[in-house]
Amino acid sequence: MSTILRKIVELASSRPSSPGGGGGGGGTAPSSLGAFERLPEDVLVQILRLLGPKDAMKTSLVCRSWKSLVSEDDRLWISFLQNQDQNLPWESIFFAETHLRLGWPIQTVSSEVPELSFMSIYSRRAQVPGAVIIDGGSGYCKYGWSKYDCPSGRSATFLEFGNIESPMHARLRHFFATIYSRMQVRPSTQPIVVSIPICHYDDTESAKASRRQLKEAIYFTLFEMNVPAVCAINQATLSLYAARRTSGISVNIGFQATSIVPILHGKVMRKVGVEVMGLGALKLTGFLRELMQQKNLSFASLYTVRTLKERLCYVAADYEVELRKNTEASFEVSGEGSFTLSEERFQTGEILFQPRMAGVRTMGLHQAVALCMDHCHAAELNADDTWFKTVVLSGGTACLPGLAERLEKELHGLLPPSISSGIRVVTPPYGADTAWFGAKLISNLSTFPGPWCLTKKHFRQKSRFNLLWTFKDLPTRKLIDRGRQGWWLYSSNLLKDNNHSGKFSLVPQKLEDTDDDKAG
Repeated sequence: MSTILRKIVELASSRPSSPGGGGGGGGTAPSSLGAFERLPEDVLVQILRLLGPKDAMKTSLVCRSWKSLVSEDDRLWISFLQNQDQNLPWESIFFAETHLRLGWPIQTVSSEVPELSFMSIYSRRAQVPGAVIIDGGSGYCKYGWSKYDCPSGRSATFLEFGNIESPMHARLRHFFATIYSRMQVRPSTQPIVVSIPICHYDDTESAKASRRQLKEAIYFTLFEMNVPAVCAINQATLSLYAARRTSGISVNIGFQATSIVPILHGKVMRKVGVEVMGLGALKLTGFLRELMQQKNLSFASLYTVRTLKERLCYVAADYEVELRKNTEASFEVSGEGSFTLSEERFQTGEILFQPRMAGVRTMGLHQAVALCMDHCHAAELNADDTWFKTVVLSGGTACLPGLAERLEKELHGLLPPSISSGIRVVTPPYGADTAWFGAKLISNLSTFPGPWCLTKKHFRQKSRFNLLWTFKDLPTRKLIDRGRQGWWLYSSNLLKDNNHSGKFSLVPQKLEDTDDDKAG
């Protein structure tokens, strides 16, 4: 079909233009569509769509009218963009290109929308190199190629990979080397996007230092392996991006804990407060195991219990009403036969709202989210007071049917109308792989890797000029910087005004290397 269309276009475009048509010199392309002049524009666009992007671009060279039609009709290139990445909906592609293309910090107003050229975006996205995506996870990590439909493999998270008593650098190097080996990719060939598990939640100096050390260790390890560009970003933010949001509350039900993270314009609002529940997927699986043991249901492993949790369990809209219903259902586990559960199906998920049922002394999920919303409302961080009213769930356990509806209902009951009005709870857009797909959005941007990634050169410059404030107990604040020739000391009493110009410069003084410095 496309071959026939190409020949028709070639024949129509080869017809000589009419003598009266103000054609220019011999090198000027004709303006007439030839035999296609009588066809409606919608039909012409459909012809170009069938030809495909490459042949459509060739057609634009035929005459000015074809060129105008190809370059100015957004419908054509939107359809090409949809076909370019069929596993991402057009809404997600449009969100990424309008909100994320300039990198961080996220633009508060999308002023770039009127200036977008979808033909240019398609061309740039086609030239974007593939990237390795590693979603750190809390129970296990997901990794794969950015051009893949989904993660291609899973492994232990890098926080628990290998011997946990080994130094972090050694564990990270072993972890990344294993992932690259499994993917059969050389580290030096492609950029990488790494999602960092949500840890060290507080806004204290020690927590900040721990987060910074982890991030710098990741950068250092990857650049040591000659990775050309690295983007390291936390899971909560990526989950929000996957739901086509830059602001909201990200609720991640992890392996051992649940975190409630407020995010404004892509930045985690730690000063507002990140709420943490000591209740995660492992506790739910363990609670279902106890319920099954009470019913004398035998099983081979905890994997069987987890499978039943994922296949049969759900969250009741009203726990007391659900107890009076017949909720019996069965599922056959390969190699172990059929299992039948009744009230265990909704009692498992109920401990998210009533943790004391499982012997856990912590607040319920609805209470933790309500507390976070109350803090966001009181902080008055933004003129738009609705930024925190979208709650995005992530994590495998967050996929339990009925969880989003129950949480939304409980929040309306807990919060005053001024805060609860407009609350919306979003189910995980891509299930347990939501954060991975958030990274996929970034790694397929038309501007990737530019505004999102750090290169080895920039990392070295950042490390070299990152002066550390020390010697705070001395009367004069001093700065030290590790240069190529050793340690240099800068002090505010060493400021010199050259030529009395009013411009001051730091005069360094060389320090002697101590034994500890030489030891690394």
